[in-house]
Amino acid sequence: MAVLLIAEDDEDIALVLARVFKRAGITVLRAPDGRAAFEAVVEHRPDVVLTDLGMPIMDGWELIDAIRNHPDDDIRRLPVAILSGHLRPGDPRAGSARVCAILLKPCPNDQLLATMDELVTIGPHDHDPADNRCPADMPVSV
Repeated sequence: MAVLLIAEDDEDIALVLARVFKRAGITVLRAPDGRAAFEAVVEHRPDVVLTDLGMPIMDGWELIDAIRNHPDDDIRRLPVAILSGHLRPGDPRAGSARVCAILLKPCPNDQLLATMDELVTIGPHDHDPADNRCPADMPVSV
């Protein structure tokens, strides 16, 4: 069974997301901020991370950087997707984030599930810092 870590500070959104993924047979871990999410990544080694951007203590961008710069290959190579309502079209950080997918809130459940399923199937992989692309060639929808 796949393990998904959801980094989301809005409790209502986190509960809805957890319910959607649990119904699909995915084990869900939750963290209310980027720091707690990073600690959960290191401790639990999920198969994929789904992060919001606007969070307290450590935001989603900082979480992604912490994951991508971790010395442990198993952590650095984790598939990471963004699910946010705070991302604006043309935000330059989106092109350099080294993520596998960017989804905007509200996102249809079937798209969320399909994206997470594909990332779990692809599994850990490198993200070339030179071109900031995910070799999984996941669609980035901004």
